[in-house]
Amino acid sequence: MVVGQDREHIAYFSMEIGISHSIPTYAGGLGILAGDLIKSFADMRVPVIGITLINSKGYFHQVIDNDGNQIETPVEWRVNDFMVLMPNIISVNIEGREVKVRVWKHMIRGCSGYNIPIFFLDTNTDDNTPYDKTLTSSLYGGDKSYRLAQEIVLGIGGVRMLESLGYNIKKYHMNEGHSALLTLELLHRMQNYECGEDEQCFNIEAVRNKCVFTTHTPIAAGHDSFETDLFKKMLNGYAPQFVLDRAIHDGNFNMTLLALNFSTYVNGVAKRHGEITREMFPGYTIDAITNGIHPQTWISPPFKTLYDKYVPGWVRDPFTLRYGLSIPKEDILDAHMEAKKQLIDEVNQKTNMKFDPLRFTIGYARRFTEYKRPDLILQDIDRLKQVAEKVGDIQIIFAGKAHAKDYRGKELIKKVIQIANKINSENCRVKMVFLQNYDMLVARKMVAGCDIWLNNPQRPLEASGTSGMKAALNGVPQASTLDGWWLEGCVENITGWSLGPHPQDAEFREDSDMKDEARDLYEKLENVIIPTFYGNKDKWADIMRHCIAINASFFNTYRMAQQYMANAYIN
Repeated sequence: MVVGQDREHIAYFSMEIGISHSIPTYAGGLGILAGDLIKSFADMRVPVIGITLINSKGYFHQVIDNDGNQIETPVEWRVNDFMVLMPNIISVNIEGREVKVRVWKHMIRGCSGYNIPIFFLDTNTDDNTPYDKTLTSSLYGGDKSYRLAQEIVLGIGGVRMLESLGYNIKKYHMNEGHSALLTLELLHRMQNYECGEDEQCFNIEAVRNKCVFTTHTPIAAGHDSFETDLFKKMLNGYAPQFVLDRAIHDGNFNMTLLALNFSTYVNGVAKRHGEITREMFPGYTIDAITNGIHPQTWISPPFKTLYDKYVPGWVRDPFTLRYGLSIPKEDILDAHMEAKKQLIDEVNQKTNMKFDPLRFTIGYARRFTEYKRPDLILQDIDRLKQVAEKVGDIQIIFAGKAHAKDYRGKELIKKVIQIANKINSENCRVKMVFLQNYDMLVARKMVAGCDIWLNNPQRPLEASGTSGMKAALNGVPQASTLDGWWLEGCVENITGWSLGPHPQDAEFREDSDMKDEARDLYEKLENVIIPTFYGNKDKWADIMRHCIAINASFFNTYRMAQQYMANAYIN
């Protein structure tokens, strides 16, 4: 046994964990959030272990063809360049087959020198069938059977692997419902087999006291569920009837219900999301811990230099970024211009669009899906061009992937690219580009180099969102609908701007019209945002300082880690 493995640990389970662009085991926000939080745990010397799948073909590499169509290709990367293969092998039962699972280890080293291991489960072993070898190759790939098999490997296999590795686990933290089957494995470990399969034969409270569950989606379709017959077939009798009774809803086995029923602490990922989740699942106690970002991961080099000079100690204590209000304004503007030139150079190298670092630049980079509404700013192109003619040039940078099976999301990418091609051919004062294959590397440059960050989800469908937090760390204000974290982070004209009415306003509607919010965006761009950018640099620098002092100092994974320790882990 490795020294230290006998102490109590927190096991953090997540279908995806984003560490760096070189390790493409993530699809988007869920995985990036997991990676950021684990990095802060390492910085703070919290005994946490990460558990995920190897995703050996990544999510996918995005290529955009001449017509604007997204084409997905496997990601080529060498696992053993970044991880060490451990000797441990366990097995899980899938449809009556014994599937072998091996594991890779990658170490996260915190700024304190403390190391946290992340274990990547892998079914690509010689003992498995050709199909079973692929179960950990494609993140969110395949059909329902493939997806459920992956969740068996993650949840049940993850618990067994940790036991094989010799860890003493105090809490099992499920980051979304993908890993909820770990509760089933724990139930069997706390079963009185002489008693039988009835509910009273299991120590349910002991399982609940070991489990923590974080849900990330306010969309019903985003909660994993499987047809009951398929679930029973795949689990091959491993789920007792009382578990089925608690987790079946509308004829499907619901992973969120499974996690809710067998966890002692449950939370949403923003205050508003906590409210929505309590409405979706009445009768459950659901808290809220608002997401954050790992500052050292998302800071641009110019702002790192700036903070090192004016806010010494910010790396170990990002709460001190509240002193960002004392950073000289001219130094903030200079640091931003340096970061912006790096982004514009990247844009011009990839697109040959001749973007200018002196021109007002909007950034939008998210997963392309309908509820995130990437085309909101394009609702009235003539109006957008009028704004530019009146108050100054506008450059817009889009980036993002659509899920391989999200055909509406793919159509939105195509729409954005087609509009960009048309508007760029008109020689007007608006320019647009789409950067393909959005990943952590592109994201770092965009969140630091744009002048404002645009985020306009349909309310109340944004659980939290973190891209605007990364922008705030680099002094970039956000313009967004008041949903997710922005309800907590928006101070109008101080940290950014809201689009549409506040939920407390009399005219507020959850289903507010997209055109109304687009009109609000055009009006704020014309009357407030762009005139301030071009005409009042002192005011603009003041907004940037408040983004740092108010939002960057709070919306980080250090604060998240402290809240999880206080509310979920210590009891």
